[in-house]
Amino acid sequence: MDTLILSRIQFGANISFHILFPTITIALGWVLLFFKLRFQATQDGKWMEAYRFWVKVFALTFAMGVVSGITMSFQFGTNWPGFMESVGNIAGPLLAYEVMTAFFLEAVFLGIMLFGVSRVPPWLHTLATFLVAFGTTMSAFWILVLNSWMHTPAGYEIRDGVVHATNWLEIIFNPSLPYRFFHVLLASGLTASFLLAGLSAFRWLRGDRSGGMRAAMKTGVTVAAFLIPVQIFVGDQHGLNTLEHQPAKVAAMEGHWDGDKSPVPLVLFALPNEDTRENDFEIAIPYVGSLILTHSLDGKIPGLNDFVTEDGEVLHPPVAKVFWSFRIMVATGMAMLLMSWAAMWFMRKGRGMEGLPKPMFYGFVAMGFSGWIATLAGWYTTEIGRQPWLVDGVLKTADAVADVPAGMVLGTLIAYLAVYAALIVCYVSVLTYLAAKAAKGEPTRIFDTPRSGEAEVRIINPAE
Repeated sequence: MDTLILSRIQFGANISFHILFPTITIALGWVLLFFKLRFQATQDGKWMEAYRFWVKVFALTFAMGVVSGITMSFQFGTNWPGFMESVGNIAGPLLAYEVMTAFFLEAVFLGIMLFGVSRVPPWLHTLATFLVAFGTTMSAFWILVLNSWMHTPAGYEIRDGVVHATNWLEIIFNPSLPYRFFHVLLASGLTASFLLAGLSAFRWLRGDRSGGMRAAMKTGVTVAAFLIPVQIFVGDQHGLNTLEHQPAKVAAMEGHWDGDKSPVPLVLFALPNEDTRENDFEIAIPYVGSLILTHSLDGKIPGLNDFVTEDGEVLHPPVAKVFWSFRIMVATGMAMLLMSWAAMWFMRKGRGMEGLPKPMFYGFVAMGFSGWIATLAGWYTTEIGRQPWLVDGVLKTADAVADVPAGMVLGTLIAYLAVYAALIVCYVSVLTYLAAKAAKGEPTRIFDTPRSGEAEVRIINPAE
């Protein structure tokens, strides 16, 4: 493999590892704020018990996200110097805004949130929790502004091969930002919800019947059941926006080759073949593709063959990768829908967690990290679907890669993969250890030195 392919794989590996952690912390910060507000409103210790456990998960996840984000940013200089040389006038300020408005906010108040629960007034600790949650969301906003601009660039002009800003409002609020931003926030909410449910189910199976575990489980299931239909709607709107601005990506997602074909079927399964430029085998539902993509039974969409120049240059993304990653994302979302709604039905019927069949607890444990699968599949659909462009219509990926030996990139890629594999195992092991320890019913204090009138919570072991 050449330097271009290896550099793409290396950056893909870095960003795949990094995105796992913000997709938890963005939503988990708001969940912690909910736990804290519920405790203040009810003085029911189960909410602070849940807070004390899940703030440890947040701290660990946040740290992993910061470290992996730093290594990822180095690659702009080591592997992709052409990116900053060409669009640095746009990317540089946006990344600086993320640091100034989000990262500093998180860094200042994270310490109060983690260690100040018994050292500052309750209102200040709650405020710190809010500001950390707000900071994680603002961080996601600025990163997605840049990412969305790379997909749907606006508010710029090119002078001597360098991109210059002409309208920052158009750059920030580019055509795909609203859809991409809310799609990612909802994905984070679902990822955190299933992690809440998964670790809580693990604790239940280990004999834990504490109020904090129940509160977290119910919160995770309820939030997931509410968010998944909203995500389906936002995803549909995002798809319509993508069809308008990046039709080649949608054609690859759908395995659609012939732009003159109408109506367009919904391809459920296929084996895309870029050599013959057709699907070797497919299972499709007539008319449904047109209905979903154009909201019309006889609507037409551009085909992949429309994105091949007269001299044979292919200007559409790799079809099979985009086609299958999109279907993995959708299939995972459907599994989340069925699991969360079924759990809500059983809990409502059985009046609580006792109404859940035991296999469903195992199901939630198995799906504890299902949000990672959906997030990565969606991210691959988005980013691979932009190829061969790094900035759509402005800068090709091949024009931005560094001129370094392929062997050097391969060596660092292997090192990255080895470290990331070890860190993932350690991260999941620590979460499992924390959940197992909590399930033992060991005493835990909310406050190191409880104030007058404030609560002390003990996780009760049902065997006592």
